[in-house]
Amino acid sequence: MQRKNRKRKLAMNSPYWMGCWMLCLHLAACSSGGNNSTETTDDGTDSDSNSENGTDSQSGVAWECQVTDGSSPEFLPLIGCYDDFTAISSMPMDSSLPGALSVKTVIDRVDENALYFQNSEMYQIHFDFASTHLSGTDGLPVITDASSFEDNYYTVQRRFFLGAVTYYEGPEKWVYEISPYDNADAAMIEEAFNTIKTKAFFGDQLAFHPTGQAVEQVAKKLPASVPVVTTQELYEGTDYQALNVAKSCGRLIFVTASDLENGIYVGFQDIVVMDSAPNDISVVQGIITEEFQTPLSHVNVLSQNRGTPNMGLHGAYANEDLRALENKWVSLDVGPFDYVVEEITAEEALECAVTPVPIDITMMDLTVTDLANVQDIVNPDSDTPLVDQISAAIPAFGGKGSHYAALSYVEEANVPKAFVIPVYYYNQFMEENGFNARVDEFLVDDDFIAEPAIRDAKLTQLRDDMMAAPINEDFLTALKDKLNTEFPATRMRFRSSTNAEDLGDFTGAGLYTSKTGDPNDSKRPVEDALREVWSSIWYFRAFEERTYRGIDHKKIGMALLVHHSFPDEEANGVAVTSNPFDLSGMEPGFYINVQEGEESVVEPEGGATTDQFIYYFDMPGQPMEFIEHSSLVPDGETVLTAEETFALGRALKAIHQFFYASYGPQATGKDWYAMDVEFKFDQEEGSGDTPVLQIKQARPYPGR
Repeated sequence: MQRKNRKRKLAMNSPYWMGCWMLCLHLAACSSGGNNSTETTDDGTDSDSNSENGTDSQSGVAWECQVTDGSSPEFLPLIGCYDDFTAISSMPMDSSLPGALSVKTVIDRVDENALYFQNSEMYQIHFDFASTHLSGTDGLPVITDASSFEDNYYTVQRRFFLGAVTYYEGPEKWVYEISPYDNADAAMIEEAFNTIKTKAFFGDQLAFHPTGQAVEQVAKKLPASVPVVTTQELYEGTDYQALNVAKSCGRLIFVTASDLENGIYVGFQDIVVMDSAPNDISVVQGIITEEFQTPLSHVNVLSQNRGTPNMGLHGAYANEDLRALENKWVSLDVGPFDYVVEEITAEEALECAVTPVPIDITMMDLTVTDLANVQDIVNPDSDTPLVDQISAAIPAFGGKGSHYAALSYVEEANVPKAFVIPVYYYNQFMEENGFNARVDEFLVDDDFIAEPAIRDAKLTQLRDDMMAAPINEDFLTALKDKLNTEFPATRMRFRSSTNAEDLGDFTGAGLYTSKTGDPNDSKRPVEDALREVWSSIWYFRAFEERTYRGIDHKKIGMALLVHHSFPDEEANGVAVTSNPFDLSGMEPGFYINVQEGEESVVEPEGGATTDQFIYYFDMPGQPMEFIEHSSLVPDGETVLTAEETFALGRALKAIHQFFYASYGPQATGKDWYAMDVEFKFDQEEGSGDTPVLQIKQARPYPGR
């Protein structure tokens, strides 16, 4: 069963706004509904517009197709029908956005506003087209280089108006767009809009779509003759969200998020359809959620780690076509623009199910016993490459602690003072209480291996017993001495750091826990914090994930990253140090997801939404393009101030550059690189009432 049989080409590729807009529709929580009721013809135009002969019923103007031989010209001076539009539109290499076609536009102001709809597949950026066709020909000025061409976005004396015309299939909207960092005034936008409107069969349907905060303000000054369509209006026509583009096979089942919380088990052979996105889910072959997700949610990060398809689909839980396949073996192919679900045999499902390459982790390093300050773990000035130092530290200090140690050298990150309790003390606790022997018994128990309910029950009992077990007194004395000497009267955060996480292609995000402990507060004993984090290594979800990835449970150990807690945080968030959906390479930016106070951005409660935006930090004016706004702040306000956003941008850029040699393309062979960053704004001692940025984690992002 294919969701929709589209004859039209689904595409979008505008270097100015493409990355952000693809991310906008990739992020599901922004969307509020399904398709508009207006019918569309197979050529993608509104049913009240006759595209076959190119006649616009609203204006009465008769249009004729310019492309009649099936060719793809380098440009067109006008667009007479939908076939003209598709002949020169572009399709991105990868996208989470369904149903969009885009053609870039160039208006030459020194040539009486000559309009060019450029072939956006052939010329992916405006400069390539303009320098080929409009430089020095017929007495026109010469275009010298790409750098000076950039003035066409910033100066009043610009030669060109540069933009794009896009058709959004879901809401059935034709829109004109400019770059979010283009500082054109209202008069310029109106002039470009009217020029395009008179040269396209969809002119009477054309609206202007502001792509960023600055452009939104300018759009308020446009005359009524230039209708404006908001990003939210475009969201409302979107019903499909591709989060992790992949294909797999399994048994299609329906469960609710509350089912998972109440003990319903799903297995590695299942493809699950859910009413909402769960905070965590054990290994499955694919996920379809009725509620849209965010790209940095634990569920999607897990899907990326597993290589399994993940998508959002409004109405999925009651979808008749999906329900007809309930409990049957199916293949699920999540594509950038559409998805396909088809019934197959059990034998075919076994063959096409995703089976990952096993991850062989390094055995715990039990030779290290020091409670090491993070800046003593690695040294960026050493002749040994930083990535090799991190790799060497992970068996003793875990992935989180080792990367934090490196991060502590990034001045702009303002990393809290910290130390790491090595895995030695976790193993000591397990050995002295006989828990390692119990795990050994589990791993050869046929019932434990075969039955999820039995696994869950035995792992739960193990954790309960760990919470009641004694901790080595010599270790506790040394730990409390260090806390009282170096962190006096401070409530501390004990964070999981295993030797099987933050490994590049496997982050282990969301598998374990962190807890607060205070040696001076009987309500938050350090002993309980230690036991709870150590025991989280045997969470059911963590055990299942490691088993799926072929990780040897006998090799794994839990170090603890320890620093002060954040009791007065103003905001918390996650960020990616590159634009995950900048497919052209022309839209560098940071993706930022931030929330007011302590409310989680990756595991939100009660339907809370967050501020999500692309921050074009290296662009003139540093524009921000908001995808969604937090439901916890008043309308018209943002979680972060301008000063806080700038401080975060500086830190993200510094982190990106610091780790580039370790995880950039030249080190990994991949064509894309980013760091996954967690941050807080907290009222640091001595800062008064001003919240201060503190980066609490940076690890290589697994990919886009």
